Amino acid sequence: MSEISCRPLTPITGAEVEGVDLASDLKPAVVADLREALLRYKVLVFREQPMNDAQHVALTDVLGGATAAHPIVNGLREEPAVLRTALSEDRPGLAQSAGGLGLPLGGTAPRRLRTEWHIDSTFVANPTSITILRGVEIPPTGGDTLFANLEALYAGLSPSLRGYLDTLQAIHSRNNPSRTPRFDGKPGGPFVALHPLVRVHPETGVRSLFVSAVFLQAIRGLKPRESTALLDFLLDELAGRDEIHARVRWEQDTLVMWDNRAVAHAGPVDGLMFDEERIVHRTTVVGDLPSGPDGFVSRSLKGDLFEAIA
Repeated sequence: MSEISCRPLTPITGAEVEGVDLASDLKPAVVADLREALLRYKVLVFREQPMNDAQHVALTDVLGGATAAHPIVNGLREEPAVLRTALSEDRPGLAQSAGGLGLPLGGTAPRRLRTEWHIDSTFVANPTSITILRGVEIPPTGGDTLFANLEALYAGLSPSLRGYLDTLQAIHSRNNPSRTPRFDGKPGGPFVALHPLVRVHPETGVRSLFVSAVFLQAIRGLKPRESTALLDFLLDELAGRDEIHARVRWEQDTLVMWDNRAVAHAGPVDGLMFDEERIVHRTTVVGDLPSGPDGFVSRSLKGDLFEAIA
């Protein structure tokens, strides 16, 4: 057994982890304990974890295999698995969204929430399983990330509604291909995927509400007004139930790892409240095809699967 210890952030979501050096201590026993902790807490926060991009990718590989940085956007030339995000480059888009000027990604559904709660890459049929985000340049305050426990969100609904949602599928899409070709030569979009609205976790068997305010466009088989009304309710539940949320405050060399199959996230939620730069590097672990309670398995309607880097 390794010597890691976990201090919960909230009663149901997140934990700060101590007793491990993620840049060098990746023995099988440590990796097994990390995976066990991730399944239990869903969001793991590691402080004082200085590392370079190659070490970041190595951590990602031992957890299941690093994907390319993003299905659409290229990563770093020297490390194609690493996505660099600088707040100074994203602030114009945040300001536009805050002003109500954002355009729907797929042209079929309006933005429903100011806070863009999402699950990474649900517009592909096999969304990534684990996301690993590392603070490279962090402001003194601000840049926080919120997490929502999707299993608790589902469990908090009435049994009758849960039974109905168990039978539904939803369309997720992203229709803004990059102008820069992907390093691996694969198409950078558009992507459309059909997913169960309720996902069964492939390792724990626990059900969660598979909703993403950014990419989820419509529920298959419902009329537009019915679909919009149901999604508005579910996304309001996602945003409004504070008891299922956890907030991570960043520090220099903080690393956050989360189970992309069990939580949604939003951030930096306060990016317009400070002027300093915030740079984070992200990697993701290849995922499987989500399955629903009724046996429905996600499938691609347009675009390739998102595989691990060979």
